[in-house]
Amino acid sequence: MRGAARAFTDAVETEAELRTVVGEPSELAVGKQLDHLDRHCRDFIALSPFVLVGTFDSDGRCDVSPRGDAPGFVAVLNEETLAIPERPGNRRLDSLVNILATRSVGLLFVVPGFEETLRVNGRASVVRDADVLERTAARGRLPALAIGVEVEECFLHCAKAFKRSELWEPEGWPNRSTLPSLGRMFRDQGAVPGARAEDLDRRIEESYVKRLY
Repeated sequence: MRGAARAFTDAVETEAELRTVVGEPSELAVGKQLDHLDRHCRDFIALSPFVLVGTFDSDGRCDVSPRGDAPGFVAVLNEETLAIPERPGNRRLDSLVNILATRSVGLLFVVPGFEETLRVNGRASVVRDADVLERTAARGRLPALAIGVEVEECFLHCAKAFKRSELWEPEGWPNRSTLPSLGRMFRDQGAVPGARAEDLDRRIEESYVKRLY
């Protein structure tokens, strides 16, 4: 932790305190939780081109990483099991290394234009079963690995966060020029000492063209 002083001075420490502030969940909030992927969950995953993968390591450090591809790229193998293909990335492998350490995963599936989301939590493995990799192939290419998930709980999540954020309202989207290019930000952060922003942008664009699959 940076510095000796705490960043916050009035933190909630127990669930009892938390419940005093927030209250108890409704019957619906509790009752909607399932221990398997019913047809509505499976249909949602089939429409989803984007999922956020949450993991943590053996020291409790957390990570959330996006995964995306054509709708239905996550394969539902049965009501209790799904597989997420591991496409080429930056090779940091944060999610996969965390899964090797703790075997836990939390998923948030998003469908463009839908304000509801689907949450799935379970036990995860880094797998290379031939039939699973074949199920998750894209553009004629098999992934080298996949994240296999044994579902422990799942539930559809209401639209309040998307309504508050107006995420799908284009008129509220910022102009891309509001932020500098990714290469410029990497240069400013010192990601590659001495590199020019233009060169980093070129490398990034090349990876988008040549190393998506």
